[in-house]
Amino acid sequence: MSNSQPRRSTRSRWLGLGVGATLIGAAVATELRKSAEERTWHGRVAGRIPYDLRPPTVARVRERLWNPAEHRVLVPTVFGVGWTINLGRVLDPWVAKLPLSGGSARSAPAGS
Repeated sequence: MSNSQPRRSTRSRWLGLGVGATLIGAAVATELRKSAEERTWHGRVAGRIPYDLRPPTVARVRERLWNPAEHRVLVPTVFGVGWTINLGRVLDPWVAKLPLSGGSARSAPAGS
């Protein structure tokens, strides 16, 4: 057993925390540069990485986590910076085959 393995794991963790903190800081800075009336608290860092710093709502959680109608598997996260997996897109083919599902589990997201 090598001592370098735990050390690498710790370094990776710190690197991940550093990148995450930097992205959150960039998202907050992006919003604070805007006037109070223009702040939406959601958008993209550097035009690429999505962020959403608004309090989560049930409708947004459902839209992002279970939306089989959405073609993307990776969707912007409900709260924070980055992406999350649209489980509706991934699991709907199997859920639709369950005897109790009555067919497809497809439905429009709440609030649409």
